[in-house]
Amino acid sequence: MAVLGIPLHELFYLALALALAGAVTGILAGIFGVGGGAIIVPVLYEMFRFMQVPEDVRMPLCVGTSLAVIIPTSIASYRAHKAKGTVDMDVLRAWAVPLILGVLLGSSLARWAAPEVFKAVFVLVAGVNAVRLIGDFNWRISDEMPVGLWNRAYGFVTGLLSALMGIGGGQISNTIMTFHGRPIHQAVSTSAGLGVLIAIPGAIGYMAAGFGKAGLPPLSIGFVSLLGFILFAPVSILTAPVGVRIAHAMSKRTLGLSFGIFLAIAALRFAYDLVL
Repeated sequence: MAVLGIPLHELFYLALALALAGAVTGILAGIFGVGGGAIIVPVLYEMFRFMQVPEDVRMPLCVGTSLAVIIPTSIASYRAHKAKGTVDMDVLRAWAVPLILGVLLGSSLARWAAPEVFKAVFVLVAGVNAVRLIGDFNWRISDEMPVGLWNRAYGFVTGLLSALMGIGGGQISNTIMTFHGRPIHQAVSTSAGLGVLIAIPGAIGYMAAGFGKAGLPPLSIGFVSLLGFILFAPVSILTAPVGVRIAHAMSKRTLGLSFGIFLAIAALRFAYDLVL
C-alpha cells in the first residue's frame, strides 16, 4: 500500500523523523533566534529522495519548503522573546524594507544558482561565527549599531544571504549585532523577529520561482511542498517557547558557546557535502 507513491511504512518513518526534527528545530529557534534551516533542509532532502523527486528541483524545493516552515517557528519564537522584553525594535524597523528586498533578490537568484553556491556561503558564514563564539573572541566594530544607509545595508545583506541559504537569518544578524556591542540575548531575540520578515517573502518568492516547474511532487506550490510543511511545522511551533526559556536561563558564555557548537556542526556538514 502506498500514499503519494511512497510505501506506507516508509511514510510512517518519514513522518516520525520529520516530527522529531521539527521538535529540535523549534527548540533551536527559541534558543538561538534561528529558524532551524540547517536541520530542515537535509531532512526534507531525504524525504524528497524517497519520493523520487528529480535532482534538479530537489534542492530549491528543500530551501523553499524550509523557509515556509520557518514562518510559524519564527513567529512563535519572536512572540516568546518579545514577551521577555529583549527584542530591539529599532533594528527591526530599520532593517525591514531592505531585508525584504534582499530576500526577494535571493529567492530569484536561487532559481539558477548551483547548490554548491548555497553551501559554500553557508560554510563561510557559519564557520566564521563558530570560531568567534567557541573561542570567545570579542570581535567588535563599535559599541552602537550604525544609523542610516550603512545600517540598512546590513538588513539587505542579511536578507539576501538568508534566502540563498534557506535559513531564518539568525547566524548573520546575531553576528552583526554582537559586532556592534549588542548582548547575545538581545541579538538572538531580535533575530527571531527578523526571521519572520525573511521567511514570509522568501517562501512566496520560492513559490513563484518554481511555479510550473516540471518534476515537482504532488501537493507542491512552486518550490514549496505543502506535505513537508504540514508534517514539520506544527511540532516546531509547540517547542519554540521551550527553547526561549532555555536561552534565558543560560549565562552569556554558555549561550554563545552553544550557538558556536551548533554552527560548527552545520558548517562541517555542508563542507562534507562540498568535498564529496
